[in-house]
Amino acid sequence: MPSKKILILVGDFVEDYEVMLPFQILLAAGHSADVVCPGKKAGESVKTAIHDFEGDQTYSEKRGHNFVLNADFDVVRPEDYDGLIVPGGRAPEYLRLNSRVLDIVRHFGEKRKPIAAHCHGPQVLAAAGVLKGRRAMAYPALEPDLVQCGCQWVQPGEGFTDAHTDGNLVTAAAWPAHPAMMRAFLEVLGAPLAR
Repeated sequence: MPSKKILILVGDFVEDYEVMLPFQILLAAGHSADVVCPGKKAGESVKTAIHDFEGDQTYSEKRGHNFVLNADFDVVRPEDYDGLIVPGGRAPEYLRLNSRVLDIVRHFGEKRKPIAAHCHGPQVLAAAGVLKGRRAMAYPALEPDLVQCGCQWVQPGEGFTDAHTDGNLVTAAAWPAHPAMMRAFLEVLGAPLAR
């Protein structure tokens, strides 16, 4: 099976697990993944945030690691990629304000290429207009955002361990869903993991 080339869009305070694990899973499965951030080049890093569920009304947030980017945002050509991942965390709330980010996301949506987004990542998809008429899951606080953009909200299961697939789109509510989300994304990508 030929390897696939995946683009991962991040920014400072992306959720730590939501960039680290998909990146590492893709590499372990024999694929390549370019991680880019607007305004930054390969070799520079983004700061990550660690979100946890500790019994409060929402998740807690702590400083995470520095994640080193391996590609330049300014020269990314979305047509060179087979799929897209948009992790959550704090980054999506401002990434969705970047017109080039939205154009990149629209390319994947219009070409029906595989897209995975979790936690707050669907904020970027909503801003790009690729969720209208679709079914998607996200962190529960995003339900109004998804409904407002014409998306049918999918309620995450207890513990946030499930993912939802709607055609080329795979979404999940938070990092505990990585096994389900990445398995589904690789299946949509045409590169399923062995069972």
